[in-house]
Amino acid sequence: MELTKERNFISIIKFALIVLIGSLLLILSAKIQTPFIPVPATMQTFAVLLLGICFGYKVACWSVVIYLIEGALGLPVFAAGGGLIYLQGPTSGYLFGFILGALVSGFFKYDSDPIINFFKLIFSVSFIYICGLAWLWVNLNYYSDNSISFHQVFEKGAKPFLIIETYKILILCILSKQFFKLRKII
Repeated sequence: MELTKERNFISIIKFALIVLIGSLLLILSAKIQTPFIPVPATMQTFAVLLLGICFGYKVACWSVVIYLIEGALGLPVFAAGGGLIYLQGPTSGYLFGFILGALVSGFFKYDSDPIINFFKLIFSVSFIYICGLAWLWVNLNYYSDNSISFHQVFEKGAKPFLIIETYKILILCILSKQFFKLRKII
């Protein structure tokens, strides 16, 4: 009985440490950026998908949730700061979309076929962009005097990032065999 309790405690500690390391990875990935406006290109989508591939949906989702809580508390963890007001800005939809991206990417079983893995990761990152574009469209229409079409929002919030996202996903696919080994930690 004591041995079981000790193993459970160790498992919880290991899980919590990996989640905290995941949130630190997201913080670091937010600081690697290009100056696109109104949405900067960061390495966060890469980090979200990486967490899903390496550790599964539980660790990936919890890492994103902890990251969002850190940012909501005012820590400067996002690309340009932190705080509750930041979570009302144009990038908020992408940030909350990270949860869905982590869930989907962590739910998939990845195999040695990089082409199938590529399509699984494209599917996963699409949830981030759907949430991000929907919120960006609402945000830009709410704060501007004129009506902005969804096509215009796509031009600002997705089109500049498509090539960058493709490269990130290709890198993940190429390195995915090495990442599978990390799943065995948990």
